[in-house]
Amino acid sequence: MKVNNQPAIAETVLGPIEYLPQTHETKPDISRHAPETIVAIHGAMGGYEQSDILGRAVGPVNYNYIAISRPGYLQTPLKGKESPEAQADLIAALLDALGLHRVILLAVSGGGYSALTFAHRHPERCRALLLCSTTGGKNTVPVSPAFYVMRFAARVPKFAQFMKKRFDKNVEQSLRRSVSHQDIVEQMLKNERIMSLYRELTHSTLNRMAKRIPGTINDIRITQKTEYPLEQITAPALVVHGSEDPIVPFEEHGKKLAERLPNSTLCLAERGGHMTIFTHNGQVRRAIEDFLKTNDL
Repeated sequence: MKVNNQPAIAETVLGPIEYLPQTHETKPDISRHAPETIVAIHGAMGGYEQSDILGRAVGPVNYNYIAISRPGYLQTPLKGKESPEAQADLIAALLDALGLHRVILLAVSGGGYSALTFAHRHPERCRALLLCSTTGGKNTVPVSPAFYVMRFAARVPKFAQFMKKRFDKNVEQSLRRSVSHQDIVEQMLKNERIMSLYRELTHSTLNRMAKRIPGTINDIRITQKTEYPLEQITAPALVVHGSEDPIVPFEEHGKKLAERLPNSTLCLAERGGHMTIFTHNGQVRRAIEDFLKTNDL
């Protein structure tokens, strides 16, 4: 992927949105006249950096990428863009501003509602959905107490520095708290690429925390009350989900998406939690590549 660390602000007809354009290093591909574009969409406590990490973690080569900050994150204002519909329309307005018509959406966790609503409201512009550990309707899992601590601590500038130092001092301990199965932890620890992305993700969450809180609060509100007309979404969809996801349970979300989306394919990460893009990275990457190839994308 070509390195570009500086985001831009697109002034669309629906307001500003922050984004980071990236391009994977390409391989010769005579079957495609121009690279398809994948819009990467982060989850809670995210921003364009985490959308970018998502694309680098599981995105295939031969595609262009746009990593966005959803409303309420970093430099994309939340006011007036709280609803899934408004967020979906803002993505469409971004495409207009960039001169793009149809794209593939790659979403993780809380970014799912923007992707699903985009596919429903703008079907002619959605080539496909790649849904990683996303909600498929109302999520009844209680919010982690850790979020409320972070919400308060975001007001204290030195808190993030303290948490970064604590994390860097014992990355392995942090990983073992997040991943239930120790054999999976051991596999991750041996993978330098995945561990580098995991560190980068954790650091980005702690950076500018106060600018991620409004969007996260809005995400919680949306995911606790929203159902989606899944049967009306016609775009090909790949559903990637961990069988033991404690935050977005498979039975209530991944399974629902796979069963109700008319044109869906399921990639079930056995014994996987909420971080399947890391813990089952090889499986997820292969599934995405096969899915896009099967659907001629």
